[in-house]
Amino acid sequence: MGMVATAYALGRELGANSYDMAINLGIAGSFDRSIALGEVVEVITDTLAELGAEDDTAFLPIEQMGFGESRFEATYQLDTLTLPPAKKATGITVNTVHGNESSIQKLQQRLSVQTESMEGAAFFYACRQAGVPCMQLRAISNYVEKRNRDAWQIGAAIKNLNAYAQELLAALNNKGRS
Repeated sequence: MGMVATAYALGRELGANSYDMAINLGIAGSFDRSIALGEVVEVITDTLAELGAEDDTAFLPIEQMGFGESRFEATYQLDTLTLPPAKKATGITVNTVHGNESSIQKLQQRLSVQTESMEGAAFFYACRQAGVPCMQLRAISNYVEKRNRDAWQIGAAIKNLNAYAQELLAALNNKGRS
């Protein structure tokens, strides 16, 4: 779990082996209440939300500082396959999941994204560096709000993600045969 572990493990694996595609499957929190708990979404862009600097009350993204980039994209998307539709979503990758109303509001004003995970952008980055097409699917386990573990639906999210992943693998297998 986490972007450092993800980047290391994936970089090591992709450096030692060859793959046609990499798929990141996981759970996420959602800022967007129109996405139901348990719903599977396809994250097409993901941003390292904390990569930058504070300039008093302003946040300077790494791009603005001229030191790199923080936003990464999927290079393979579901619409190339015959599958039940998954809502396309934008995401952020963080070291600390948000649970404070003030920080959530500041973040939404700055980035206006739909999902939050701890690995997605690192996954996209590692795949891009290795030249491996990639996609990310997340099932929504909770809403990003003041911490309320009683409202989380991790079990349902994982069940739905597993079912969708089985359909995805079957569709990819069928596409490979045609």
